[in-house]
Amino acid sequence: MTTRGTSTAGAFRHRLLRGRVPLVLAVPAVLALAFLVIPLAGMVIEVPWESLGERLGDSRVLTPLRLSLVTATISTVLCLLGGVPLAWLLARTELPGRKLVRTLVTVPLTLPPVVGGVALLFVFGRNGLLGQYLWEWFGIGLPFSTAGVVMAQTFVAMPFLVVTVDGALRGADRRYEEAAATLGAGRWLTFRRVTLPMVAPGIGAGAVLCWARALGEFGATITFAGNFPGQTRTLPLATYLALETDPKVAIVLSLVLLLVSVVVLAGLREKWLGGMR
Repeated sequence: MTTRGTSTAGAFRHRLLRGRVPLVLAVPAVLALAFLVIPLAGMVIEVPWESLGERLGDSRVLTPLRLSLVTATISTVLCLLGGVPLAWLLARTELPGRKLVRTLVTVPLTLPPVVGGVALLFVFGRNGLLGQYLWEWFGIGLPFSTAGVVMAQTFVAMPFLVVTVDGALRGADRRYEEAAATLGAGRWLTFRRVTLPMVAPGIGAGAVLCWARALGEFGATITFAGNFPGQTRTLPLATYLALETDPKVAIVLSLVLLLVSVVVLAGLREKWLGGMR
């Protein structure tokens, strides 16, 4: 009886200790949360709700929004076409210099986007390393065009897809692929029928992150594609411009981008946040 009472008391104290948050951790945690949330809350408070519908129908909002949705979607498709095979090579083959390649793939994640725009400009500009031949031979000029927007978005967004799919592939059980190979399936058939279904959630998460990153791209876009209405002025560029001329429109544009971010996080909640509990 005494042993049971002691055990119960010990369990109660253990739960009590687990429930307590040390003040030295709670204070900076609350301050950090406030620092992240208050600016967003302040922006939402400043939204002109009474005229929101009218402002959302403004061409200054609709045109860049439409352009951003189209270019971000095209960029995501390009990232899927190139990023998924690249992630497979990194995770499933003994590619020479694989660690170096993986490092190079992640460089755009830490590189300031404007530097990526400069790099694209010096390679694909009309006088660039490759761009001069595209212009001379085919009359194709990529900078300061809608195609340039897509290239800039693809450059900054693809690493998100590659890293996500690479992690999914490395975490997947390879025994199913080995079993398929034992039954006579070639690498391409195994990839289509076994590997892709196994890592489909990872590909989906990577595609969503990729799309959201492309939608919010600013630095590389304005450097490589410029800021031309209806052609290269995406939502982030329109927001920056509206901040100087009409702050209310800038707030509405910012609200649209914020809502997209919330939707993306909600879509990834089960895969990421749920797995981290």
